[in-house]
Amino acid sequence: MVFRFRSAAWVVVVSALALVACHRPAPADPVDAGPACSCAPVPPAPPTLKNVREPTSHTPAGQVTPLAVCEAKNRLPIDAAREYFDHQQFDKALSCAAQAAALAPNDVLAQTERANALAGLEKFDDARLAFARALAIDPDSLEALAGAAHLYAVQLPSSRETDELGSLYAERGFDLAQSQHDAEFSVYFARLSAMAFNDVGQPADALERATWVLERKPGDPEALYEQAVALFELCRFDEAAPAFEKLVADKERAAFAHHHLGLLLERQGKQSEADAHFTTAHGLDADAFPTAIILPHAEFQAELDKAIASLPEDMRKDLKGVPVAMEDLPALDDLTANDPPLSPTILGLFRGPPLQEACEAPDAKGEPCRSIVVYRNNLGRAVKTRDELVEQIRVTLLHEVGHLRGEDDGELAARGLE
Repeated sequence: MVFRFRSAAWVVVVSALALVACHRPAPADPVDAGPACSCAPVPPAPPTLKNVREPTSHTPAGQVTPLAVCEAKNRLPIDAAREYFDHQQFDKALSCAAQAAALAPNDVLAQTERANALAGLEKFDDARLAFARALAIDPDSLEALAGAAHLYAVQLPSSRETDELGSLYAERGFDLAQSQHDAEFSVYFARLSAMAFNDVGQPADALERATWVLERKPGDPEALYEQAVALFELCRFDEAAPAFEKLVADKERAAFAHHHLGLLLERQGKQSEADAHFTTAHGLDADAFPTAIILPHAEFQAELDKAIASLPEDMRKDLKGVPVAMEDLPALDDLTANDPPLSPTILGLFRGPPLQEACEAPDAKGEPCRSIVVYRNNLGRAVKTRDELVEQIRVTLLHEVGHLRGEDDGELAARGLE
């Protein structure tokens, strides 16, 4: 599970970029495990890590709530909108940005300020349209790209589509800022790119962007966190541990650091030390890190057996001769059998060629050429209740059967089996 930390300091960052710039500031391919090693994707990050909220509902038909008149106070409406936004007075910012956009409908900055205010008010559907309009006016606007990248990479609920769009906007902004020699915008976009790349399962690219930021902003906390996550996802555990240890004193990121340190120690078999970190993480942020639902082996096996028995007859037929096993955690050899490595928090794994390809006899150790495994501990940490665990076991099994039948992660995601 790629745990995302998102700081509320983005308003300040955007404001700082406004002062510097005189105004404010391809879908990633899923990890291809290859025919010999494919896995259930990492579940979406917990809600508290990406400012996840339900989009604001629309006003019922027939009820109109007009915006208040812009309190410009002898300022231009757009200048008033920026100042209100910087002080997180998003309703007033929207009133003034709407007036600025009405006076100059093709002004990309006015449309961007309106989009930023809508995003600040969590009117996400309206914000999407507003950013689309701003970028239709000027596809190369650094301000509009910055707002759109933040909306998709940080504010919206995590999904393959939103994370990929966040990555696209951030990378386009980064390239443009670099070509214009805009240092502040370049750093801003590189941070967002690191976040988005980690979210879409491209930790090598995330590591590159985070390192780029740290070379220019040593000690940057957001880049340090994304760097640590990328090292963990790349299975560079010896480097990830000290990277997370640097963050335990960071009040905003301490819970995430402790949780990852727990995951690293658990992999080493140091369960008591791992549990201490898990407990600390839960105490610091119980919403992001609820108590894991780790069932005893016998109970987990019983639920797995029920999930297998509940499969349609054609799937059970395909599973004939394909053992489905339970393990606590993925073995390092399985994770690193491909390049890039699989995430240490995968929920399941299919080993071997799909049914359409030839399958050799069992190897010297008697291992079959095809097998499926589900991971007890990772599944237990991906859910909040036992009912959710039972359902996730079923979904993970369906995902791995999909790989057995030759589907890749993109096809499975399109069918809702992420």
